[in-house]
Amino acid sequence: MATSGRPPLEGIRVVDFSRVIAGPMCTQILSDMGAEVIKIENPDGGDDTRKGAGPRAGGESHFFMTYNRGKKSVALDFTKSDGQAVVAKLLETADVLVQNFRPGVPKKYGFDYKSIHEKHPRLIYLSISAYGQTGPLSDRPGYDPVLQAESGMMSVNGEANGEGLRHAIAIVDTMTAIHSVAAINAALYARTSTGKGQHIDLALYDTALSSLGNMGSYYLIGGEQPRRAGNGHFASAPNSSFETKNGKIYMAVANQKLFTDTCKALGHPEWATDPRFAQLADRVANKPELTRMMEEVLKTDTKENWGNKLRHLPAGPIRTMKEALDEPEVKRRGMLKTYKHSTAGEVPIIGSNYRFSDTPVDDTRPPPVLGEHTDQVLGELAGLSEKEIAALREKKVIG
Repeated sequence: MATSGRPPLEGIRVVDFSRVIAGPMCTQILSDMGAEVIKIENPDGGDDTRKGAGPRAGGESHFFMTYNRGKKSVALDFTKSDGQAVVAKLLETADVLVQNFRPGVPKKYGFDYKSIHEKHPRLIYLSISAYGQTGPLSDRPGYDPVLQAESGMMSVNGEANGEGLRHAIAIVDTMTAIHSVAAINAALYARTSTGKGQHIDLALYDTALSSLGNMGSYYLIGGEQPRRAGNGHFASAPNSSFETKNGKIYMAVANQKLFTDTCKALGHPEWATDPRFAQLADRVANKPELTRMMEEVLKTDTKENWGNKLRHLPAGPIRTMKEALDEPEVKRRGMLKTYKHSTAGEVPIIGSNYRFSDTPVDDTRPPPVLGEHTDQVLGELAGLSEKEIAALREKKVIG
């Protein structure tokens, strides 16, 4: 059946002041969904991640490329009055504004929510901050690992007898980005009936706390700190990583039927009725012995072969980044894209995970170079003439 081909947010315009991960990831998803995202960047270097360490493609940072596909980059100094006038022009036709400055900063330049809402009552205004827009912590800076530490997230992650560990991926930023997209889409839907925009206040701290999930409830209801268990689980077995002939496999055998099926798959159906392992509590109490017996079997073959043999069970090989991204299924799912970047040439990037049957996303457009769309956006959207644009460049208001 033919699709409409129209991405779900086509016709929505976003003015994006955000930098680093949470805001840019949010607006990248909106861009994939068809929104026109105008990324406002400092003419002097742009988004902080453009200068990030690590691999580069044609001089462009892998970090910036991860979170900024499909956007239009405008190099604009909004700290100057002429720059603020341009922002005002862009907001006239905008549906959404996204910013992740510290609370109070937008007000200095005239684009805080109160000022903008009076002129543009239909605008949806998303603020991302570390600790929210109000309260005694609102002026603090915040970075993902610190929020993992302060929220209790680190306390449940790591080896049983070791210190709490942070997640290597910027998990709080990532989840804040996803919540931001959900909030913006909900506000856009609400606007269809209310006719009004609104302010969305998203804090990394709040996101981290809401992400504690059942671990948070474990303490609130039971009164005890959940125990760290490394790759295992303090209240479930076999639920951990196991050695094979050439590396490790992870198995999450969470109920009685799965355990019975696992025993059969490993060639030892009798384990399911062994008094040491018959019930979950028995398996937890005798975890070291069960692990030893399972690994004796698992070490007879490779993690890849076991992955195939146990495909009907929650089990899979622990892969390196190369093994994971070279896996054929990644390409079959359409998760690897190659972008034709204007200066870096062809660059591989992980694509969108959204699959709409009628309004497919468009995750094929590359990330922009700094200021790539300045003249186009100022001419077409802000209504400035070539002469006016040249004057702004002369004053170093635009790059």
